Amino acid sequence: MIIFNLSSFNSGPFILVGIPGLEEFHVWIGIPFCAIYIVAVVGNCILLYLIAVERSLHEPMFFFLSMLAMTDLILSTACVPKTLSIFWLGAQEITFPGCLTQMFFLHYSSVLDSAILMSMAFDRYVAICSPLRYTTILTPQTIIKIVVAISFRSFCIILPDVFLLTRLPFCRTRIIPHTYCEHIGVARLACADISINIWYGFCVPIMTVTSDVILIAISYIFILCTIFHLPSQEARQKALGTCGSHVCVILMFYTPGFFSILAHRFGHNVSHSFHIMFANLYIVIPPALNPIVYGVKTKQVRDKVILLFSTKDIS
Repeated sequence: MIIFNLSSFNSGPFILVGIPGLEEFHVWIGIPFCAIYIVAVVGNCILLYLIAVERSLHEPMFFFLSMLAMTDLILSTACVPKTLSIFWLGAQEITFPGCLTQMFFLHYSSVLDSAILMSMAFDRYVAICSPLRYTTILTPQTIIKIVVAISFRSFCIILPDVFLLTRLPFCRTRIIPHTYCEHIGVARLACADISINIWYGFCVPIMTVTSDVILIAISYIFILCTIFHLPSQEARQKALGTCGSHVCVILMFYTPGFFSILAHRFGHNVSHSFHIMFANLYIVIPPALNPIVYGVKTKQVRDKVILLFSTKDIS
């Protein structure tokens, strides 16, 4: 009965402003965003295609990489098309269910990305610290269990955000000064106490991602200890090379996120437009760069990409 009563407050659409203060430049800002989004979609689709058709890439590391590519596609596609429609078509309205759906997939894919990077760190730990047991530890059954576990964990972490928003009445403004719906931004429009939303929305995801970062750091401490005890310089360089692309992706994912948190906490003189622009870049640039990094730094992927396009040129 309570949900039914509150639903009357949530029946109307919300208005996504875009980037406040830069409305006159929306058309031009949309051009690089569209270009980067196309790079992200094409790059991740090529990566998924190669991993699917090339038997030599049917290894645990590339399975996790394909999962990362799919999650990156979800992350960018959940926000960028709507953002471009705001910039180019002025389609600022979004329904309440549409807002909840966008918010869920945005936060879910972000938390899942972090869990995938943690799983990939575990893969590198086993490959370098216990190479003889790699195939016996990371069996297909084990990988499936890891995938189900991290997917279910991410789902359980983000789903309460949806219910925490549906319980709120929105009886004041419905204007969201952003290009997409995110949990705290929508909750702040409510004419009710949002203490639970703030505590859960900030603490639980941050604690989850922080635990992932700690586990990744522990994995790499053991990895580095093992590498530095290898007998030859060549062996050390080869082992470090297998981790290079993963480390780059980790830095691209976590560094902007922590910078954004610090900017929100301490950057009181930073304009709201900068925060929103940075948030939009965060959801489109890592998905575009990840397949490029793995294509450049991972020999197996690089060779298959060259073979794919050289075969097309010959034909």
